[in-house]
Formats: sequence, C-alpha cells, structure tokens
Amino acid sequence: PGTNRAVTFDGQPSVTIEPGVHRLSDPLALDFLKDPDDPLLAGRALAVSFHIVDGSGPMTYHAKALQTSYMSERGGGSLGHLEDEAPFPFSTTSWFFLDALDMNMPHETRVVVVFGDSISDGSGSTINGHDRWPDVFSRRLHARHGNSVSVVNQGIGGNQILGPPEGTAPKDRLGGISALTRLERDVISMAGVSTVIWLEGINDLGHADATADAIIGGLSEGVARLRASLPGVRIIVGTLTPALNATTGGHGSPEVDAHRRAYNDFIRNADLFDGVADFDAVTFHQSTGELLPHMRPGSSIGGPGDKLHPNRIGYQAMGAAVDLDRIFGDS
Repeated sequence: PGTNRAVTFDGQPSVTIEPGVHRLSDPLALDFLKDPDDPLLAGRALAVSFHIVDGSGPMTYHAKALQTSYMSERGGGSLGHLEDEAPFPFSTTSWFFLDALDMNMPHETRVVVVFGDSISDGSGSTINGHDRWPDVFSRRLHARHGNSVSVVNQGIGGNQILGPPEGTAPKDRLGGISALTRLERDVISMAGVSTVIWLEGINDLGHADATADAIIGGLSEGVARLRASLPGVRIIVGTLTPALNATTGGHGSPEVDAHRRAYNDFIRNADLFDGVADFDAVTFHQSTGELLPHMRPGSSIGGPGDKLHPNRIGYQAMGAAVDLDRIFGDS
C-alpha cells in the first residue's frame, strides 16, 4: 500500500501511440525505496496499470506471460490509482502494451541477456511460478553477486535464428523477425551487456525445415556480430533440448532429431564461445531420446504437454546447468 506512482509522458498524464511506434515515458523515481539492497525487495513483481481510452485496435501483447494480471469492467474509467481488488474482477495471464522496463543502475552493474525462443520465454512453466530456466538462473546469479547484476529475458515464442523461409504467410510468422534481424534491437543496443546466453534453433529445424549446417552458419554469424559490436562480451551457447516425438510442428521427426544432435555436437566442440550450457544433457532420456518423462508439463497447463517444452522441474534442471563461473569469467 502507498507505492503507486503516476507515469507521465513529456509531463502529460496520457499518450497516444501510433501503430509500430515505441514511446519512452518520463523517468520515475520509486521514492519509497529507502534501501535498494533490502532483501525483501529481491524478486518482487512490479505492477503497471493502463487505462485505455475508447478502442485500442489490435493490441501488442505477450500472450504467454504466465503471470496473472487483472482487468476492470469495460468503461470503468481510470482505476490504476486504487489498491484494492474489488474494481478488477477479471484476470488474464498475458501482458499488454508494455515492451520493456529501463532502469537507471550503478555503472558497474553487469547485464546478462538470455536470447532465444519459447523455451527461454518459459512455455510450459507454471503460472505465477517464476520458474522459467532464466528465472532459476537469475536467482542463482543474484545469490552469488547480489544486486550488481541484471538478467534480461529476450526469448520470443516461435522465434528462429534464420527466420521463416521467404514466402511464408503472415499468419505463420508468429515467432516474429529472425534472431539475426532482432540482434541489434534486443541485445546490441542494450546498455551494459556483459554476457549473452543464446539458446535457439529448434524452430528453424521444426518449422522451417532448416538443416544443422544452416543454423550453425546463422549462429556463427550472430556470434561474430556480437563480438564486433560488443567488445569483450562473453557468449554462452545452449545445446538444444530433446524434441523427438514432439507433437507440435515438425519438431518431433527423426530427421529433425538428427539435425538437432549434429547442431549440439558443433556447439559442444566449437571454439567460438566462452562457455556451453548443456541443456540437452540434463533433459535427455538415454533410452528413448525424448524429453525426460517427468520433465513434460502436466496439470499446470491443462494437458499432457507436447514433449518439446519442459515443465517446472525441467526448467529447474536447465537453470542449474548454467556454469556461473563462465558467466563473467571472474570466478
């Protein structure tokens, strides 16, 4: 209670945002924070309220945010200043409009960017559980380094390293622009990036029929661009988790699995990276070649899972598989 603060844009309480345009708000001081190192603040959620005047048209949103947000009755007016639950009878597990939160941090703060697809975004994790593998990794990293680090999750569901093949219908481009295209926007342009953890490629294989050689080429190009644009950046690459017999797209075929294994072999043996997060090793069933049975989502998502996206215990294993000594190289 008492922590609500009004956000302004150029000093005004409202803003009109045209399609395809980003707007940055005025800086906002959270003056109720007397000690930013207070352990009670670690991992706390920040609630951001919006009042949409008239119709919004199609809304930018993060469909699988997997965190509960609350909505008021239609036409209820601007209620964000209220702190009780009664005015917000509806709920959703998606986030709308807000694209990023930019924070003014001490100069020595080191930023780790997680770059990838839905497995980094956390599909299959538990609602309000904060148990995506980047969440697990972030808690481990903060336990070691305190508040001198920040982990930013830039995973996008359905994303591909190379992107959909030319001629793909717009309705089938749900993963957005390719990783190579968004590298500048989502990683290179960010302030303070010390390390990038990149886990991606399974959608190129399963949705776009790419080969291991093709995504190896794309990954290698991306790594070269990161090193050229961010001198001194450390790059950790993750092996692809099992997808054999997955029920989504073409991910589950033996052909895709053969390319996945070849890609993983390259990652484990290449001399291009500062470290490897062997996610495959901690999620792979040695007898079947599939995702380990106890790592497949169940009741938390209302179904049996797709043998592609891990569940809470799978993501815990992945988050624990990242070698913290490799992140900054200063163990």
